[in-house]
Amino acid sequence: MFKSALTLALLPLVALASPQYGGGYGAPAGGSTTSSSAAPAASAPADTAGHHNVQVGANGLTFEPANITASVGDLVTFLFSSSTPHSVTQSTFADPCTPLTGSNGTGFDSGVTTGTQFTINVTDASKPIWFFCKFPGHCGAGMVGSINAPSSGNTFDNFLSNAKQIGSSEPSISDSGAVTGGVGALATAGPTSASAPAPSSTGGSNSSGAGRIAVNGGVALVAAAVAFAFAA
Repeated sequence: MFKSALTLALLPLVALASPQYGGGYGAPAGGSTTSSSAAPAASAPADTAGHHNVQVGANGLTFEPANITASVGDLVTFLFSSSTPHSVTQSTFADPCTPLTGSNGTGFDSGVTTGTQFTINVTDASKPIWFFCKFPGHCGAGMVGSINAPSSGNTFDNFLSNAKQIGSSEPSISDSGAVTGGVGALATAGPTSASAPAPSSTGGSNSSGAGRIAVNGGVALVAAAVAFAFAA
């Protein structure tokens, strides 16, 4: 009877130690215990002085934010989603879906990539810097962005409209990897591996070390108690 009673007493501990019931992972939002809860939308890290962060493709065919204001010497880091391939390719206001080349210089280009980050250094804040994603179909769907776009005339909204007017007629662009340099902003290197995102603190699964320790510790406690009971 002692063993039976102890086994019943241990059932709540087993439940608490199971990931299905939390076990240090946190219950999904809304109280659901299933794994089908939607993950929160990704967002770029907060900007710091002289450093702007732009999320690329994490929430659809978007750069977030799509237009930023930066000073000479500021860094702009593009953080790429690990799912759909994207690029950050410099273009012009008049031709938003074609890479910038010609007598005025060659634009920067991250190349088509996933799960990486790409940084440019703003060298001229007096003129707007235009860019787009050259993955087929993305620019014509509106995946464009700008730095220091004016508030009237050649605005970001008009640039976006230009891209959408091209639509499915956007040119097919081959990808041969990253292109350093740039006009108004300088890339000195191609994309680099991005750090793994921090686990979400709200809802869904959490793979943090604290969560694993909590679950493993609970299981170890149950195992030790069971061993003691049967040894008695």
